[in-house]
Amino acid sequence: MHRYRSHSCGALREIHAGETIRLSGWCHRIRDHGGVLFIDLRDHYGITQCVVDPDSAAFAQAEKLRSEWVVRIDGAVRRRPAGTENPDMPTGLVEVYVTEIEVLGPAAELPLPVFGEQNYPEDMRLRYRFLDLRREKLHQNIMLRGQIIDSLRARMKAQGFFEFQTPILTASSPEGARDFLVPSRLHPGKFYALPQAPQQFKQLIMVAGFDRYFQIAPCFRDEDARADRSPGEFYQLDIEMSFVTQEDVFASVEPVLRGVFEEFGGGRQVTQKFPMIPFAEAMLKYGSDKPDLRNPLVIADVTEEFSRDDVSFNAFKNVIKTGGVVRAIPAPGAAQQPRSFFDKLNDWAKGEGAAGLGYVIFEGTGGTLTGKGPIAKFLPPEAQAKIAEKAALSSGGAVFFACDQEDKAAKLAGAARLKIGNELGLTKKDVFEFCWIVDFPMYEWNEDEKKIDFSHNPFSMPNFDPEAFIGLDPADEKTILGIKAFQYDIVCNGVELSSGAIRNHRPDIMKKAFALAGYGEDVLLEKFGGMYRALQYGAPPHGGIAPGIDRIVMLLAGEENLREIVLFPMNQRAEDLLMGAPSAVTMKQLRELHIRLNLPEAKT
Repeated sequence: MHRYRSHSCGALREIHAGETIRLSGWCHRIRDHGGVLFIDLRDHYGITQCVVDPDSAAFAQAEKLRSEWVVRIDGAVRRRPAGTENPDMPTGLVEVYVTEIEVLGPAAELPLPVFGEQNYPEDMRLRYRFLDLRREKLHQNIMLRGQIIDSLRARMKAQGFFEFQTPILTASSPEGARDFLVPSRLHPGKFYALPQAPQQFKQLIMVAGFDRYFQIAPCFRDEDARADRSPGEFYQLDIEMSFVTQEDVFASVEPVLRGVFEEFGGGRQVTQKFPMIPFAEAMLKYGSDKPDLRNPLVIADVTEEFSRDDVSFNAFKNVIKTGGVVRAIPAPGAAQQPRSFFDKLNDWAKGEGAAGLGYVIFEGTGGTLTGKGPIAKFLPPEAQAKIAEKAALSSGGAVFFACDQEDKAAKLAGAARLKIGNELGLTKKDVFEFCWIVDFPMYEWNEDEKKIDFSHNPFSMPNFDPEAFIGLDPADEKTILGIKAFQYDIVCNGVELSSGAIRNHRPDIMKKAFALAGYGEDVLLEKFGGMYRALQYGAPPHGGIAPGIDRIVMLLAGEENLREIVLFPMNQRAEDLLMGAPSAVTMKQLRELHIRLNLPEAKT
């Protein structure tokens, strides 16, 4: 027999009854039932109930065992007595009568229990992550992550993509978040950077003549922690393709994501054909470029209705005069709600930094609606009817209003849409609603610097006639700010999974794109010289995308924090409490790197 086990703790079934077997694992739970000890022995594969009675030669040893001790157990498999079976466990119809126990690894008193799913403080869970990972739910989530990555990899290869590995030590990038810098010993005063993404490398792979690339790529960004992103590193399914249009990218990515969500979604419905929603439409209808389409509510623009001469609601009219807008958030059936429902929403809006959330309740029969509420008296019947029509409301419905400058109004209306949908029980459960967000603006107005700047990704191809683009007058701000780019996001249930683009593969267009944002060719050569030079030697049209692995796993696992789907995450302060990183280094190491520390003064 094998030194440690003949079977795993998840393998035994009724067919093994009568066999002498050997198991090794952790003492998950120990119960004393009238002098008979029951040990739930756990390994990676499952749990087996082991029984030790006073007649067993192993009883004295069994009495010494404690939670999470690692032991080897020999014994005989037998069917559980009638009435004690556990059909919820794969091994629940059998148990092992123990004849011998060997302690392989005793455990000290546990700082947190492994049995059960009690909620412990984050610092405790991360400091003792090896114990946390033994807990059933987290252990299953990590295995799910691996299975999802295997499926993504297989689906990409089935579509003719080839997996490449790009460098980890590279040049610092001026775009995006802060780089993690790595000092060079051989080149004093110079630094490598860990890649924020393999963006330039994957484009260079296309320029080099490879056609379809993918990689489960680690990305490093020195940014503050968020629930859906680690402060240090994260992983993405990095993809690039040559000789493709935007629609070709969509056609390749959709079946991969749809297939993975169908495979691991537990029977939950998945969007079959992802709708394409222009950025401007998403911001108007949903108040966000990450719309949660499980929520059926659609925001309407009612600026015109509040601009009428016979409307006397000056609180909104004065904002409209300064360029503001009014957004209407429908709440069908809200008339059935108590007054506290409306008061709480108003208080919530104030907590979001708004003046409040005005509303009108519609009542009536026979197609004639009458508005009630604090704003209704300022609106003539014609304006009320138009607002109800735009908000698609009937009798018994209500409409809430967000009035501010366009971006702020969209933000408040979008948040109110989500809150109202949840409060009224309108948001669908157990579905995955996907969409593409397209037609992002290429440029935006930089109010701080009073100039036009890139709004999304400077390497995207403008959705504009190439020759007309090259001939644009930099002073023609209206035309420039109206240019859309071949940029796109993929969103699921209000979570942005990825951004992507058809790349700017023509150096003349890239030079002009930077010039319109006020950057000369010297900036291109200094910051992106490798890429810019590569495009001079024949670059194919190409594009790609990079769905986030962590966010995909979070959605499929039903988790809201990446800590629950990553093996060894950092805490909110970008610290690895288990390994003690970041840590101080020796003066010898610093001298080798030609580095002298200039630490901030300690706060008193």
